[in-house]
Amino acid sequence: MTMLGTCACCGEILAGHYDRRRVLQFAGAAGMAAAFPFAAMAQGSSYEAMLLSCIDPRTQESVRAHMQKQGLIGKYSQFTIAGAAIGVVAPKFNAWHQAFWDNLAATVQLHNIKKVIAINHRDCGASRIAYGNASTASPEVETKTHRMVFAQLRQQMARRQPKLGIETGLVALDGKMEMLS
Repeated sequence: MTMLGTCACCGEILAGHYDRRRVLQFAGAAGMAAAFPFAAMAQGSSYEAMLLSCIDPRTQESVRAHMQKQGLIGKYSQFTIAGAAIGVVAPKFNAWHQAFWDNLAATVQLHNIKKVIAINHRDCGASRIAYGNASTASPEVETKTHRMVFAQLRQQMARRQPKLGIETGLVALDGKMEMLS
C-alpha cells in the first residue's frame, strides 16, 4: 500500500511499512541519485552555448522562445544578471564582472560550450543605472548603447575566451528579436 503521489518504496517508508532491506534499498537509490550529477560531469558533458540574459521578468518568455526557435532548449547553460551584457561590462557594475567570467570558465570546462549568446533588452533599467536616462531616450539611442556594450563584450571575450563564438541580440518588450553584430 502506498501513499498517494509516492513511489512504492517511499510510500511504504512514509506509511511505516518497511523492513531493513527496504530501508537499504531506499538509501542505495538515494546515494545513486546524489552521485549521478558528478558522474555526468566527469564524462565531460557537451552543450552548445551559455545564454547571458537579464533578470527582467518582462523578457523571460521572449528569451526562452528565441532559444527554442534556435533549437537550443536543453543545450545551454544560463547566466542571468541585471542588464545582461551591461552587467558584465559597465563600470557601474564592476563588482559583478568577475562572477560572470568565473561562471563562463566553469561552463566551458564542465559543458564544453561553443559560444555565448548575449541577449539584452529594450527599456533596460540597468542601462539607465549604468549610462544614465539618455541611454534609453529613443530606439536609435538604445540600439547605439547596446551595440557599444556588445562591442566591449566581444573585445573581452576575444581576450578571455578566444575559442568561443558570440552572438548578440536585443529583444523588444513585444518579443521582437533583433540580432546585432
